[in-house]
Amino acid sequence: MDVHRSRFVPYPPSAIHALAFSQPSGNSKDTAREDTLRLAVGRANGDIEIWNPLKGTWFHETTFRGGKDRSVEGLAWIQEPDETEEDGSVTAGQLRLFSIGYSSSVTEWDLATGLPLRHSSGNASEVWCLAAQPRWEKKGPPRDGEFRGQNIIAGCADGTLALLSTASNDLAFQRYLTRPTKKQARCLCVTFQSRDIVVAGFADSAIRVFDIRNGSLVRQVSLGSGPTGGPKEILVWSVKCLPNGDIMSGDSTGEVRFFDSKHYSQLQRLSAHEADVMAVDVSRDGETAFSTGTDRRTVTYRLAAAKGGSKRRFWSRISHQRHHSHDVKALAAYDGKNMSIFASGGTDTDLYIHPIRGHGEEYSRSISGLPRNPPVSAAQASRLLVSWWDREVLIWKIHKDSRQLENHKLMAKVALKGEENIASVSLSANGKILAVATAAEVKMFRLQIRAIPPSQTLRIRKIETPKALQTRGARYVELSPDCKWLAVLKHNNDVQLCRLVHDEQGAVEVLPTVLNLERHPAQDVNSMFSSLSGNYERTITNMQFSYDSRVFVTSDLSGSIDSWVLKGHEDVTAPQVDVDDSASSDSDSDDDDEQAEITFLGQRWWHIESLHKIPKLESTPIILTFRPTLDEKKAPEPNGNPALHPTRHNPHPQPHDVPGGDYRLIVLTARHQLYEFDPLSGRITDWSQRNTTATLPAEFKKYRDRAMGAMWHVTPKWERLWLYGTSCVYMFDMSQDFESENGPAQTNGETEGDRHKKRKRPEVQRALQVGTSGAGSKKKESEVMGYGRKMRKLSTGADGKKPAWVKVEQETQSEEDDSDAVGEGLKPIRSDVDDSDEEEKVNDEDAVKERGPTKFWFTYKYRPILGIVPLSEQVDSGERDFKSRGQDGDVLEVVLIERPPWDLDLPPPFVGVHERD
Repeated sequence: MDVHRSRFVPYPPSAIHALAFSQPSGNSKDTAREDTLRLAVGRANGDIEIWNPLKGTWFHETTFRGGKDRSVEGLAWIQEPDETEEDGSVTAGQLRLFSIGYSSSVTEWDLATGLPLRHSSGNASEVWCLAAQPRWEKKGPPRDGEFRGQNIIAGCADGTLALLSTASNDLAFQRYLTRPTKKQARCLCVTFQSRDIVVAGFADSAIRVFDIRNGSLVRQVSLGSGPTGGPKEILVWSVKCLPNGDIMSGDSTGEVRFFDSKHYSQLQRLSAHEADVMAVDVSRDGETAFSTGTDRRTVTYRLAAAKGGSKRRFWSRISHQRHHSHDVKALAAYDGKNMSIFASGGTDTDLYIHPIRGHGEEYSRSISGLPRNPPVSAAQASRLLVSWWDREVLIWKIHKDSRQLENHKLMAKVALKGEENIASVSLSANGKILAVATAAEVKMFRLQIRAIPPSQTLRIRKIETPKALQTRGARYVELSPDCKWLAVLKHNNDVQLCRLVHDEQGAVEVLPTVLNLERHPAQDVNSMFSSLSGNYERTITNMQFSYDSRVFVTSDLSGSIDSWVLKGHEDVTAPQVDVDDSASSDSDSDDDDEQAEITFLGQRWWHIESLHKIPKLESTPIILTFRPTLDEKKAPEPNGNPALHPTRHNPHPQPHDVPGGDYRLIVLTARHQLYEFDPLSGRITDWSQRNTTATLPAEFKKYRDRAMGAMWHVTPKWERLWLYGTSCVYMFDMSQDFESENGPAQTNGETEGDRHKKRKRPEVQRALQVGTSGAGSKKKESEVMGYGRKMRKLSTGADGKKPAWVKVEQETQSEEDDSDAVGEGLKPIRSDVDDSDEEEKVNDEDAVKERGPTKFWFTYKYRPILGIVPLSEQVDSGERDFKSRGQDGDVLEVVLIERPPWDLDLPPPFVGVHERD
């Protein structure tokens, strides 16, 4: 593989300003909450990411796009009351998500469409904070007229506290709890002590407690004046309530304070930070607390018994660490039966997951702030590279001669009008068509490279699109490899196909008729999360055309895969659009959404029937890719559809010829399960039956970050599938079996047995490597704070010596001597340095003859990865031939885009007294 290691592609990741778990911390017997748990991440550019913990895997499901001058400053989830059916069964209430951001309203989001559903009413000032009322718990017979839902409390810039009602599936202003004070001190934070009591922190050195039933002020707690030489007023940035009702606060002086739940008197004050404390949170049992701030510290506190036999307990700081490189602004905790974690995020854009019960025994986990859907694409035929963020699209030209200091050139920049951020971009394989989707509309452009000595220029022209695309936006667009079809995923998860017609001059016309593809109904409508989120699990996350553009597949969050096949052959003499509405008009079905059969130039898309549908998978598919073939002997296609022409009795003839190609769909799930299906028959292939998930290399199965993209490199010698994540690149040779009769699979030129000869660890030690809380893996015994946890007793030897006690984690350097091989990188493109790295072992002809091609290979050299796109020789045709797939030789040429943290345009971090800048 020849690699253009590129950092010229600009992409500014956005800071994290808000975090919220969809479920409150559950009790030790409640596991249903963990199955439906989601984490919402609000960023400074207005995006809201939804993450699924997936038992510690942490899979990114979807993103609700923001827009110009939008920011998410607060998030809150609520759940509608459970409903009891006539048969006694209980239906869980649906989840609802709310956000705020530099405006005077609270926004509710539609989880199924990813668009704002409604905005709150009222004349409040700018909203600075919000909190959701705790869920109603049945402690006795319900009172008449008692509200069992969860209302929203919003704190405003003028000191106002507004109560918003969520009854009747609505969001409306109910009343003010307090009006602006004389100083109009901002309400910076708010939380619920109980269903009726609200605790709010203000910018005038005060914490106020209100009763929402009558709006009365229960107590005002003063924090005093600020430190000498600093501001007089103390800003209360965060407040949280412990399970026993005690109040925890963090303020601008760097202090964390605890207050009594009954008299609201100060119990304790800790100076744990050198700067503002921005967020605090507590565990489910109230024994552990956390705080973060602008000094980058993450501090953990524990309740400890006082000395001298006193029954009073005091909070003590047990640790502080600097995981983040900049300010930490948000904190959220979930403490359940199996998962016990808290998440933090801030200016450095990365999300960190920390253990609670496993504190000190497990590592914290870092999740890169780069998007999980790579915002880069490439046209292999014209060597164009496209990148995008916010409302801009950049088009680059990658030159073949890498010996130049700069082998890339910025050809054009496309700035979109409007306020909506770009959701998706697709560049055709020949580099002549560009499709851009936002929440408002879908735009298409024609790209034309003109050679004007001594350089080249790019001419961009807008392509007229159907009205259905101009008035409504989309969340995803995909151009087919033959540049004749545009797939559009609407926000309501409807899939539409548009036919593109090319003339001899290169002009492109989009036919006005749009085809709506029908999907199979949900297979598991009674799942727990489906009842909580409505149609959220039907959200489509992937769309993919086959290499010849004759098969089209989609997958959604529930694990369902739908397939369509293009019947017939293109006939330029046939009508461009032939609509047969007789099927829908003559149908006795009451389904009003059933549409007429539409034929484009003699071709029609046909939905694979349910009997041949690909079975539903256990987890969400994250990668869909068709395996290419090297069969150059293609059967000549007839000119149009023989013996298929309209007659008086059959005015709308339908094509029935199904493509005869060998279609093999590779599917990688969120649990890193690899499958191969025949999309036409819905059956799993023989290769996939031989190579189950259990046979996958151990290095791939234990890799925590999920794969983001895939590429193919197919030659007569191998069929290599390249997968990459934010910190790793993997290669699978799909022409071989991972476990065959000739021996085990080879990884980086070595077999599994060779590696075990160098590394032999006790089973107990292996168990310590696996995390149990949902954050990172177990620490080594030598790194665990406090006393050792595991010991092993050796048996008495033949010499009669006494048994010896040794640490389980005891190891030698020889046991780790293969760790460096993991980090070996790919060979840089046309490098003059003679590196005998692992890539040479992979492609070395002598080694291949001796032991055969390597089956599996990986490297951690490149991180963090924004995206990888393949390049190839330039061809005149836009067809998806072997050269345009980069399969004309034994070397695959790619552009690998990295965005290391030190390249980000971030403000300078806080530097403490005893720190080095």
